[in-house]
Amino acid sequence: MLKKKCDKNIARTIELAHQMIALAQTGYEQQEDSACGVLYGILLDSGYRLLDLAQKEKHAHMQKGWWDNNTNKDTNSRR
Repeated sequence: MLKKKCDKNIARTIELAHQMIALAQTGYEQQEDSACGVLYGILLDSGYRLLDLAQKEKHAHMQKGWWDNNTNKDTNSRR
C-alpha cells in the first residue's frame, strides 16, 4: 500500500486514465453518429494524455524514493 497521499492520487489517476481509454474505445466502436466519434476521440486523447503525465509523475516520485514499488500493483503494465 502506498503511504503518501500524493502517490495514492497518482495511482488513482493512472487507473482513471485506463478507464477513460477503455470507455473511449468501446464508445467509438458503438457510436451511431459523428458527434459521438468526436466525443470519444477527445476522451481517448485525454485519457492517453493523463496517463502519460501521471506515469511521468510516478517516475519522478520513484526517483525521489517516495514510491514503494513492492507494495503497489504495477500501474505501468496496462495499455
